[in-house]
Amino acid sequence: MDRIETYNLFGESDDLPDVVHCETIAARSVRHDWEFVPHRHARLHQVLMIAQGGGRATFDGEAWTLSNGHVANVPAGCVHGFSFTPGTEGWVVTIPAEVLDEGLAEGEGLRPLLARPMVVDGTEDIGATIAAIFAAYDGRAFARAHELRARVALLAGLVARAIAADAPGADTPTETGLQRRFEALVETHYTAHLQVAAYAARLGVTPTHLTRIMRTATGQPATAAIQDRIIREARRNLAYSNLSISQIAYRLGYEDPAHFSRVFRRSTGLSPTEFRKKTEAAG
Repeated sequence: MDRIETYNLFGESDDLPDVVHCETIAARSVRHDWEFVPHRHARLHQVLMIAQGGGRATFDGEAWTLSNGHVANVPAGCVHGFSFTPGTEGWVVTIPAEVLDEGLAEGEGLRPLLARPMVVDGTEDIGATIAAIFAAYDGRAFARAHELRARVALLAGLVARAIAADAPGADTPTETGLQRRFEALVETHYTAHLQVAAYAARLGVTPTHLTRIMRTATGQPATAAIQDRIIREARRNLAYSNLSISQIAYRLGYEDPAHFSRVFRRSTGLSPTEFRKKTEAAG
């Protein structure tokens, strides 16, 4: 494809009209022959749980196996595709980014964990919470929206816990309000290749303070967050589009495709051509 499609909900163009959206895996899979080509949701976070069956998922070019009891965490903006075994049973909870943010307190470390696209082992608590969300979603009881928001917040915590448990011994990341505002600005302006000083000025802090906050939260300086966002988008386009390397470079704000190729190799250890060939072979 010439570009990565961005959908609100599997091709639907209208904004999500509810606190969450709930449906079975089969509900849309049957109509799509159990295959979903790589796409992304700009403002929606999804949690899938497999009850029976399985298949294969790709998140930003990385392949994952899906089987009974697995939970897939799909952050907003992650390019993802699914190939389900026909007859697979399970559930999909789709959460607007604004609703997810409402239930996440700063400093608890959940947000960075939930930003990781992963497949993890599900738990009874996750299954029970998804079942309760489906029940509330289908009902029309008083305080329905409040209940859904509360249960979504619980689901987010349980999924974050499962992600953290998947890497025992790893430090749980932390975050600050400044970090979130900086990352939001990077998301908007990364193709402009602004320097840290420009971001710091917009945030009303010094470049030194911004770098200190980012290094404390992520172990890397602020420049790394800018670079990582550019490389992540480059990987997505190389893996999921037919755009030439020069076209990708220009879209990412590089005037010289050769410079883009050098930056990409320094970050990934592969040239853009080598990376594309590797992802094609894996597919």
